[in-house]
Amino acid sequence: MSNRNIKLIGLDVFASIFALYLSFLIRFEFQIPDNFIVTLLQWVPWFCIIQSIIFYFSGLYARIWRYTSLFDLYAILSAVVISCGLSLIYVLVANGSSGYPRSVLLLYYFFNTIIVIGIRLSVRVFYSHYNQTTVPSNKNKIKKLLLIGAGKTGEKIAREILTSASNLYKISGFIDDDKEKQGGMLHGQKIYCGLDNILSLKIDYDEVLITAPSATGNEMRKIVEICKQTGKRYKTVPAINELIDGEISLDVIRDVSYNDLLGRQEIKLDINSIDNMLQGKRVLITGAGGSIGSELVRQCLYFEPAEIICLDINEEKIYNLQQSYDNKKSATVIKTVLASVNQKIECEKVFLDNRPQIVFHAAAYKHVPIQELHPWSAVKTNIGGTLNMVELSNAYFVNKFVLVSTDKAVNPVNIMGATKRATEKLIQSYNSTSNTTFMAVRFGNVLGSSGSAIPTFQKQINQGGPITVTHPEMTRYFMSLQEASQLIIQCGSFGKDGEIFLLEMGKPIKIVQMVEDLIRLSGLEPEIDIPIVFTGLRPGEKLYEELQMLNEKKVNTSHKKIMILKESKSPLDWKVFKSSILTLLDKANKLDIDEIQKLLRQILPTYSPRTVDYFNKESDELRYIIKGEA
Repeated sequence: MSNRNIKLIGLDVFASIFALYLSFLIRFEFQIPDNFIVTLLQWVPWFCIIQSIIFYFSGLYARIWRYTSLFDLYAILSAVVISCGLSLIYVLVANGSSGYPRSVLLLYYFFNTIIVIGIRLSVRVFYSHYNQTTVPSNKNKIKKLLLIGAGKTGEKIAREILTSASNLYKISGFIDDDKEKQGGMLHGQKIYCGLDNILSLKIDYDEVLITAPSATGNEMRKIVEICKQTGKRYKTVPAINELIDGEISLDVIRDVSYNDLLGRQEIKLDINSIDNMLQGKRVLITGAGGSIGSELVRQCLYFEPAEIICLDINEEKIYNLQQSYDNKKSATVIKTVLASVNQKIECEKVFLDNRPQIVFHAAAYKHVPIQELHPWSAVKTNIGGTLNMVELSNAYFVNKFVLVSTDKAVNPVNIMGATKRATEKLIQSYNSTSNTTFMAVRFGNVLGSSGSAIPTFQKQINQGGPITVTHPEMTRYFMSLQEASQLIIQCGSFGKDGEIFLLEMGKPIKIVQMVEDLIRLSGLEPEIDIPIVFTGLRPGEKLYEELQMLNEKKVNTSHKKIMILKESKSPLDWKVFKSSILTLLDKANKLDIDEIQKLLRQILPTYSPRTVDYFNKESDELRYIIKGEA
């Protein structure tokens, strides 16, 4: 038995002795007769032995007293009831039903419960309020926090500060717009006022912590603007969907990012359906080194698949992915594979060696202007790579194949969008001939993805500007990387028959508004500190993106953020469609730009490309001239 358990048993023995003595003392009005002192002394060893044995086998000494909670109190009460019950049986066996005051036994149960619980709570209070394992060299380094939000998240953060981080932080109080909470107390700290009155608040604090993970985008903008006016540094806790296990703690506190200004509504996932799809399965993720692919890996891990095969053509990304999971303890086997989806023989070896049951196909070229200049690359990777993965999935009996698509596939004007629309039609056409279930997930721009403009804007801000925006009226749909990945997985669990799923993207956001928000998040003002310059549309760009075509009808699913797009026309016959695709790939191998566009227009009646004059001989330099509709 460890020294720790011996000490804890000693405390409970003391509790039993003191409770029994106090019971006799109270019963006889503080003057215990001599004959009952003998009875007391006879009972003490048996009461102590019974209590120690019951507490030990009830697991009370395996619990950490400094973290005593309500769950521990339930266990303590159960153990005390059993202990006192067995003590009563001992008394009845040893002394019968008379010859002693029965009220003593009732008092013993009452006092014993209070003392046992009191000892444990005293230990918790000591460690949470008085014992600090590391004390700052300068007490002024303890940060005084003002918490915005006195809900569940604020309560949890405050509790963690009080129990384990009181040597680093001190809570100055709470702010909450709920008038019923104002003036109340939470963990001993006052809830002062609403957000609008924070500037007139006369209390001392060093930093503001925003504990409102479900705030909408507009609410976060208001909070951030007021926080800036205080002149204090401000941070936030992430949205629930950013956290795999949903656990919010001090470790996840970070600076406010643009993700927070999108709104932070928690995604409700159908965990059971995803578990049925992923748990214990072998999952292949292409483009796994990219932003969406690597997030899919992270999200899939939560559902404990047997194996995740991470395929990517980029050596550095594969290496970094492997390093990030090498030292993590997980029942899931993570394999990294350096291969190209364009090389069917390489991919077939992956299927042959690993026999994946689920495929998430995220590998694609995404940068619109670059693909306009290199359309053959987009065709070979986005279309040819998808064809390879589709045929191999069918040949190796994959259960489900999920294609990651884009809103640029709707009425495309650029090569990137046209190739992604072609892959949507490809998986729908092939689905009718295969036992594998194929589906596509269509959504807009993803913050934090490799094609996101935010890193470029942030770099321009850090350099002092100007920020370059192509057009003042340009709008885009946005969602966070975590939200997109979670919904892709959820769609995979829903898919049954070649569906195209559409993710709810909310309202489109003006790029200019995004830029202004980013400038303000950096503590600066648009046009005053950082100028904004409009440069004109780039090759393949359009002012706004669409989420569905005219011949597509939205059908709701059981998930409010996921819809199915139903086309009025049936999918093309696979043999006919494959013939067109193979001809297109042949022209891509020959780098024939005109034929590539011609064939794409034949395959996709809604494709309306903008022609580009790639070379200006007069000035002897590259020049882009966009022709066609704006």
